[in-house]
Amino acid sequence: MKSAQTMPVALPSLGARVTPYIPLALFGALGAVLSFLWKWPCRFGGAWNDGTLQFTNFCYTDIYPLWWNEKLSEGKIPYFDYPVEYPVGIGGIMEIFRRIASSMADPAVAFYDLTVILMALCLIVGVVLMAALAGPTRRWDALWYALAPSLILTAYINWDLAAGALALAAMFAWSKQRQWLAGVMLGLAIATKFYPVMFLGPLFLLTVRTGKWKPFLQTVGGVAASWLVVNVPVMLAAFPGWRKFYVFSQERRADWGSIWYFFGNKQWPFLGDPARLDMLGIVSLGACCLAIAVLAVTAKTRPRLMQLCFLTLAAFMITNKVWSPQYVLWLIPFAVLARPNWKPIALWQIAECWYFFAIWLYLLTQRPESAALGITDDTYFTAVWGRVITILIMMGFVVRDILRPDKDVLRQDGIDDRSGGVFDGAPDKFRFALS
Repeated sequence: MKSAQTMPVALPSLGARVTPYIPLALFGALGAVLSFLWKWPCRFGGAWNDGTLQFTNFCYTDIYPLWWNEKLSEGKIPYFDYPVEYPVGIGGIMEIFRRIASSMADPAVAFYDLTVILMALCLIVGVVLMAALAGPTRRWDALWYALAPSLILTAYINWDLAAGALALAAMFAWSKQRQWLAGVMLGLAIATKFYPVMFLGPLFLLTVRTGKWKPFLQTVGGVAASWLVVNVPVMLAAFPGWRKFYVFSQERRADWGSIWYFFGNKQWPFLGDPARLDMLGIVSLGACCLAIAVLAVTAKTRPRLMQLCFLTLAAFMITNKVWSPQYVLWLIPFAVLARPNWKPIALWQIAECWYFFAIWLYLLTQRPESAALGITDDTYFTAVWGRVITILIMMGFVVRDILRPDKDVLRQDGIDDRSGGVFDGAPDKFRFALS
């Protein structure tokens, strides 16, 4: 009698693996096109060159005026010839596109168009990566990123989508247990926009809980290596220009969108004191992070990585002294990956859209010639607090899901943490039980 032979398992072909993501990539492209069309009055109608029309048409972007403000129009090289207020990743993009756009008929518009093409590609890549992180049963959750109303409104205000794609690439690499690659991608993301540094916190907390120190340290090593490779050459060759971003961030006062701007505008005692701004921001963020840490190490069931990433990023945004409208792009994918429930997400999107329109109407009041077209302080602040309250609601639901895993729709059918990498299914090595 012949013994049974184990039949080899056929791996899916590259085409079979790629095909499910093609429709999502197309929806990402649709979101990119809709975002471009939203800027039509400025891009094709000349509203960029009118201080009132760019706000009444709601098509403002930082990219176009920065062609002149950052001296790119004069051939200045970022950091070396002129100290720009952005991290090196964005400065590198600016320099590459400056060189290309300078030879074109309308270099400022060409600079914008080139940036749009890159950001559109970053959006498409980000949507696909988000779908991959969500897993085969939840791929279509990525539509919340591809076609979110707030994304269509804000996609091309700045370079935030580039950092978003890099941060999602880091999370995807981590989910596939490619720790060095995850670190390299996360380091590049931090070198482009500072906010992805917050994701080191959730990785650390889940490492404490599971004892998976080697993967975490490998990722931290990758972060340090890629960040240094990108930054050190500029630091050594043009330190005053390189440090401008960090000095600007430290010295910046409470700005539009932040709760601290509200407190300052209303002259609240203590909370509205400009001299205490940095201290208040650090203490409030520290308190939020401490609360998240306590939750992470005391919950009976280990939180999912995306849940903690969302909570820490949301805390960073709420306590930051600047909250520009395009910052919503940071949070969308992690909010959905943390808890893809359409009702609170839709409520939040309404609040973000209201803020988008409110900020431009509010800025009209800052110019005497357009003040009659704007809105009052109190009306504007309804938009500021609308964002805060709706994000707090989503945070509350995520905390509830952590404490009551049976309520977590992503933990059904025995799934633990699909995007958690080495954390997925790992037993606890440390848990501090409060009861």
